[in-house]
Parts: sequence; C-alpha cells; structure tokens
Amino acid sequence: MTKKILFWLLPTLLLTTPSPTEAQKLAKVSRIGFLSAGLRGPMHEALQQGLRELGYVEGKNIVIEYRWAEGKFERLADLAADLARLKVDVIVAPSTLDALAAQRATKTIPIVMALSTDPVGTGLVASLARPGGNITGFTTLSPELNGKRLELLMETLPKLARVGALWNITNPDKALEYEQIEVTARQLKLQLQSLAVRGLDDFEKAFAATTTKSPGALLTLTDMLTTTHRSRIVALAAQRRLPAMFQTGDFVEAGGLMSYGPNDADLFRRVATYVDKILKGAKPADLPVQQPTRFEFLVNLKTAKKIGLTVPPAVLFRADKVLK
Repeated sequence: MTKKILFWLLPTLLLTTPSPTEAQKLAKVSRIGFLSAGLRGPMHEALQQGLRELGYVEGKNIVIEYRWAEGKFERLADLAADLARLKVDVIVAPSTLDALAAQRATKTIPIVMALSTDPVGTGLVASLARPGGNITGFTTLSPELNGKRLELLMETLPKLARVGALWNITNPDKALEYEQIEVTARQLKLQLQSLAVRGLDDFEKAFAATTTKSPGALLTLTDMLTTTHRSRIVALAAQRRLPAMFQTGDFVEAGGLMSYGPNDADLFRRVATYVDKILKGAKPADLPVQQPTRFEFLVNLKTAKKIGLTVPPAVLFRADKVLK
C-alpha cells in the first residue's frame, strides 16, 4: 500500500516542487533606493562593487532605484518621497542633504548615509555610538580634518596669513563646519574670509571677492553643490593663481592643487556592508555611525607650475599621490 501511495504522490511532488531556476525566481529580491542631489558618478559604482563582493547582483537578488537631482536641490524632496512610496528596503544617501531629505520622507525605512560631515549636529542621529531612529552610516570627519588641511596650506605657503573658505550657505552641514573652521583658523592665527555661495551664479562673485581682500589660499568645503561644479571652481582658482586645498581627491584629478581627506570610494564600499546588515534584519539604531579608516593627501604639480607655486619637498614627501 505504501508503495502505491508513493507511486501516485511522486508525480504530484515533481509537479509542485520548483526547479532550481524557479526557486531562484521565488527568492526575495531586495530593493535599494539611492538618493543623490548630484550627478551620476563613480561613487555609486563603488557601492555596486561593495555589494557584489557581498554576493548582491543587480537584476538577480537586488534592484537599485536610482534618483538623481542633478544639482537641482529643490527636487530632492520629491525624489525622496518617491522612494518612500516605493517602500524600498533601504535608502542610501550619499550626503547630508540627501539624508535630511530622506529623513523627512520616511521615519520607518532604514537610511544609510555615506559622506555626512556632522550627522549629530544636523540632527540626523542622536550620537555616533547610538544613532537611534532609522538612520546610520558613515561620517567624513571633515570638521576634525580641516585643521590638518589648513596646516598643510601653511607648510606649503610659509607666509600664509589669510585663507578664503568657499562653502554652500544653504547646507546646514557646511554652516556648522564653517563655524568650526573659524575656531580652528583663530587657533592657527589665520584670518578666514567667508566665500559663501548658494548656486552656480555665485561662484564668480565669490572669487571676485578674493581679488579685493586677497586671501593667500583657498579652502573649499565639499558638498553636492561644489562637487557638481568642481571644474568651474578649479578653473576660477587657477585664473587667480590661488593655491587651493580641497577635501576630496576628485577636485585634484580635475586640476585642483591639493586635497586631504578620506577615501570616498572606500566609504561607499563600506556602505554596502551596512546595507547588507540591514537587509539581513539589523536595525539602523543598533549600528553605530562609523568613521573613515583611509585618508589620502594628493598634490597636483602641473597645477602648481601653472599658478607659479613651488611645493616644498617636505610636503611632496608626505603626499600619497603626486600628479605630474
């Protein structure tokens, strides 16, 4: 009797048991939102690489919903709301502005920030160790590193007395950072000139102000506005023979003089580890905000020659990469 039952049940089991291919289709496909105020660039490729290293492949077990504001910051709120309506499993927010837009759009969907300057000061998290809420991720430590950037400028320009700081006045992250730079500049006995901008049209006016007050160098605070228009900023600095320090290497690759800061690509690859943890059930509130582990100092000698600057050998010796 048992053999007869198995004889009749076997075809039914074969018909109802999914094939390996069908089982793969039935597996959960996670949906990741990527919200950026800027343009499509290499950072999302670094995220993809990090996800692939963890076994995630677009179109197979994950779908990434990209939303790019393309420098039109007023679009961020609608793009964030769109991702919230899609009920994605997690939102990756490259910058503070992106994370703030996502935070306003949802209090439940986990958000992983990648390059936030001061997540505590801007209200994204309660503390680095215990973020609370639905946001966690990585900080660039820019306020702490700006002292190092100013010191490198002083080593490069021993007679430096005045520095212009180019920053986006509409970005709360940068407003906090500028206040901290003022304190650091005073400690280093440097005069700081604010070159605040709101959009592309303000860059010419900001650099015109450097002609009247003549700062000896420029420090640019990085966010989506300055990153989107980095070629313009680099060109304006070169026109005025203004030695410029940047926070990320992409400005130096575009022709800027020097940069010091975390390796952004490394941070985005590490973002993938937090996305992985959240997709596997971890709560953002339980994942501490992490800090950079890799820093790079880049110098562009071609630019130095163009503006008539000789970079001291001691400074070049400390560079991780010298562009010639």
